[in-house]
Parts: sequence; C-alpha cells; structure tokens
Amino acid sequence: MAKLYFHYSTMNAGKSTLLLQASHNYRERGMASFLLTARLDDGAGAGLIGSLIGIGAEADTFDGTSDLFDAIRARLASGGIACVFLDEAQFLTPDQVWQLARAVDDLGVPVMCYGLRVDFRGELFPGSAALLALADEMREVRTICHCGKKATMVVRRGPDGRALREGAQVQIGGNETYVSLCRRHWREEVGDQAAP
Repeated sequence: MAKLYFHYSTMNAGKSTLLLQASHNYRERGMASFLLTARLDDGAGAGLIGSLIGIGAEADTFDGTSDLFDAIRARLASGGIACVFLDEAQFLTPDQVWQLARAVDDLGVPVMCYGLRVDFRGELFPGSAALLALADEMREVRTICHCGKKATMVVRRGPDGRALREGAQVQIGGNETYVSLCRRHWREEVGDQAAP
C-alpha cells in the first residue's frame, strides 16, 4: 500500500544519504525510482542530489510552480516507477504536498520526502508544516548537539560567528554557517534565557 512519508531532521543529519541509499536499494532490485530535488538548491550541482559524504545522483528539479502530480503521472506513463524520492522537501508549497498526497492516493505510488523541519529561527517551513499534517508516516533522522543530546534546532551564524535571529528563511549555500543544536543550546545561542 502506497504511503506519503516525511523523513525530517536538522542540517547535516544525513537525510540525503538515506534518500540515496533507499533509491539504490530499489534500483538494485530492478525497480525504478524517480528522484526530485528543489531547483533553487544547487549546492551539489544543478539537478543533483548530493550527500556530504560524497555520494550523489541525478534528479529532476522542482520549484514553486511545478505540478508534482503531473510530473509523477508522466513519469509513470513513460515506463513506470516503484517509488518517488524527494529531497529538500521543506521547499515544497502546501499545494505541492497535496499533489504528492494525490499521487500516493490516486496513482498508488509511494512518495518519500526528506527535508528540514524548522528553520534557524525555530519556525516550521511551509512545506514541512504541510507534510507534518498530511504524511502517512513520519520518521525523524537524528543527529546530535555538541553536548551529546539530540539536535532538533539549527542556528545560522553571521560573518562575525554569532547566531542570527533574523533574516530570510531560505539561504542557499553557506552550509558551513549552520550548526545543529539541542533546544537548550539553541536558546543559549540566540540569547533566549527566559525561564519556561
């Protein structure tokens, strides 16, 4: 039975590595997979899903105007696919998440989305919020803070090395400016010392 999955985490947790491994597992068994990634994130190269450990694969790209239901339906018609893998899911629009849900329900193809849950301000991305609402299954990809606790937040550092509290939600590139932290250390970094 096809499902819509959301694999979420903070930065540098290995989401793309897991996506590439899962896609490889399908291909190794003779089943085709359909890889998608956000057009605006070309850190690995245009039309590529890349992992920090050095593996990658070509992928079709989407932006805010893409109709993902039509893209999946066309790909199914041209030879069939066993699973759709979508990287950088935080950049989906809420309408696109509904398109993915329709592809699962109406076309019977599983869709596995991988992305960030929250931004550096501690706010949900619109695509992630929609996936949290609509996904059949959610799986947290864990990484750790420097203290050893589970990292659930991320800070973006400015040129002076200090954590930023404001700015555009999306910054392409600059992976080295992000640090994954537990909530307590995120609060310390952004200057939130208020008691609960």
